[in-house]
Amino acid sequence: MGIEMRPAQALRLLHQNALRQAREAEQDLTVRQTAILLTVYLEPPPHTVRGLAGRLNVTKPVVTRALDTMGRLELVERRRDPADLRNVLVRRTVKGSLFVSRMADRLVAEAALLPR
Repeated sequence: MGIEMRPAQALRLLHQNALRQAREAEQDLTVRQTAILLTVYLEPPPHTVRGLAGRLNVTKPVVTRALDTMGRLELVERRRDPADLRNVLVRRTVKGSLFVSRMADRLVAEAALLPR
């Protein structure tokens, strides 16, 4: 079930969300960091650096740099996979869950304000 929205409304929603995120006291994320974060929180685990790099079609160092930033913000954490020590698992955190939840709430609030 999708939401019907005109292209101009979709762009306005993206714009309003970006403005609110930039104005808030919290750290704002890049588009790539947001894509990685939402992949971790919206798609079923396990998530690995290698898997995220493949999903976003970027290199592992690109994902690692984004995860470094998000790790400092406590939005995700990384652990070695005990079953295969070559893999690094990316896991959700409570602070990250709250961040994603607030992001969703902002989007819902902004969508409600869109002209119909």
